Amino acid sequence: MRVIAGSARKMRLKAPRGNDIRPTADQVKEALFSIIGNRVVGAIFLDLFAGSGAIGIEALSRGAGKAIFVDSSRQSILLIKENLSRTGFSEKASVLESDALQAIKGLSIKKIKADLIYLDPPYAEKLNTLVIDKIIEHAIIANNGLIIVEHAYDDQDWAQPYPVIKQKKYGRKGLTIIPFP
Repeated sequence: MRVIAGSARKMRLKAPRGNDIRPTADQVKEALFSIIGNRVVGAIFLDLFAGSGAIGIEALSRGAGKAIFVDSSRQSILLIKENLSRTGFSEKASVLESDALQAIKGLSIKKIKADLIYLDPPYAEKLNTLVIDKIIEHAIIANNGLIIVEHAYDDQDWAQPYPVIKQKKYGRKGLTIIPFP
């Protein structure tokens, strides 16, 4: 696992052990950042269900102003912190060991609004709609922000109530992009 572009390009990230974390493939990562383009520069990037932190670190490498990493696993939090240290991005990051829904509520209390929110919850738990609804309810997405969801491609029904601007397939994974005015 590595950073694929930007200031930390080609730096290796520590990969998780076991099957609890599904690292995002380079192809999907490249596609994601191709879709969002320069919107990442200077952005506040929220990485929910962050796992190893690879997506948020990629955002920082490509010029995000700040990244907030949220994961409920202690192992993932330690991995994220180690990867931030390896890449030199610790000062531009906040790492929260928390359930995603509690983190959303906490960010709202702190009046934090993310420009780009990436979520990749465990596919089997079917959390996409619940998490997106909480993001909207607690108003933690900035005007003109994007929510990017990585999901099993054959599971797209959850996206019907939202104004989807793009859905792409990468093997068995899908990316869905939802804009917010």
